[in-house]
Amino acid sequence: MASLEDLEARVTALEEQVQHTRQDAAAARVLAGTADRDVSDFKQTLNGHTRVLNAVRETQIEHGQRLDRLESRFDQLDAKVDSGFTKVNIGMEQMSRLLQQVIDKS
Repeated sequence: MASLEDLEARVTALEEQVQHTRQDAAAARVLAGTADRDVSDFKQTLNGHTRVLNAVRETQIEHGQRLDRLESRFDQLDAKVDSGFTKVNIGMEQMSRLLQQVIDKS
């Protein structure tokens, strides 16, 4: 059998280990609480970023639609300008023919 002194030494060692274990557990609880708060902060930040990105997406969609409408108007205007230049060219050709006729008669 173990002597009483050996038993007391072993009990003392166990008490010290329990004390260290309690300290470690308390430190782990503090770290876990801090990690939980950090995760919560990161979630809030991520949610904020997600909302901003969604708002930017909506704005880009609106801008794309506006650009499509402007492009359509530009195409219509471009067709009108082309038509106008065609009419001017026809008029210039007619004037050239008339001037040539006047020159030829002279």
